[in-house]
Amino acid sequence: MELTAKPGSTIKNKTGGWRTFVPKTDYKKCIGCGMCAKVCPESAITMISDKTKATGQKPKTNYDYCKGCGLCAAECPAKCIKMELEEK
Repeated sequence: MELTAKPGSTIKNKTGGWRTFVPKTDYKKCIGCGMCAKVCPESAITMISDKTKATGQKPKTNYDYCKGCGLCAAECPAKCIKMELEEK
């Protein structure tokens, strides 16, 4: 009996369906630092190109994998991510 998942199987296990809270990013306040992507335990946040930001990037959240833990909001230096109750 295997009790753990095989390496690389995370992409097959979409875990976003059981979250209660969802992160919402205010892109006007976002400084594009990438801290949210660095602290996300599920790698649900990636940085994409955005020429309007000084850093040239902004975060994009893949809600299929976001568990709603709130680490991104807690660690955001610009406080541009708010956790909101998800309506399903």
